[in-house]
Amino acid sequence: MEYKPVTHVLFDMDGLILNTEDLYTVAFQNIISQYGKDYTFELKLKLMGLQTNETANMVISSLDLPITPEEFISQTTQEFQKLFPDTEVLPGARRLIEHLSKKNIPIGLATSSSKESYELKVNRHHKELFSLFPYKTMGSSDPDVKRGKPHPDIFLVAASRFPDKPNPEMCLVFEDAVNGVKAARAAGMQVVMVPDTRVDASLTTEATLVIQSLEEFKPELFGLPPFDD
Repeated sequence: MEYKPVTHVLFDMDGLILNTEDLYTVAFQNIISQYGKDYTFELKLKLMGLQTNETANMVISSLDLPITPEEFISQTTQEFQKLFPDTEVLPGARRLIEHLSKKNIPIGLATSSSKESYELKVNRHHKELFSLFPYKTMGSSDPDVKRGKPHPDIFLVAASRFPDKPNPEMCLVFEDAVNGVKAARAAGMQVVMVPDTRVDASLTTEATLVIQSLEEFKPELFGLPPFDD
């Protein structure tokens, strides 16, 4: 696939910068085990990138759970408070974010997480890293983001937060989720995908570039300043 030069970069957070997708799996399984259900990877793929309410509704309907969305959200919040404070940065993420910031490339965060969830994940260990994002869009808390991924809303809103309002085609998105890739493409943006190793290759074809780790990314492919080392 042809790579076109970009001027702005947007990052997903969960499963791309932080290892929180693993923690979501633990949290959700802890809840649905009470009802004799399993949190399968197939269901997880459908949920990745959805907003909080969308996630609750899909889990309940998919597994026929005898609880309300509000009860599910309340239980997940309790799980997250135990798990999220000890998140870890995934390989290559810190180097890339710090590099783009140092080179004055406009970068933004586009996460489906709520503000409260974001703070749980970031505040204990990662405030310095995330302070490098001048523009943050948190889909589950942002009234301007009407629909979760795979709809393009979050990336279009995130791009509009840059002061110079770049055209979508000038934005490069980093994503790990199939729904996130679909959202970026629907927004008219190129997207680099770093998928979970369990994702079938047939589900990654919409991505502009697929890599196994952010450590593999070469910024110059998209007209961005190369790494200094």
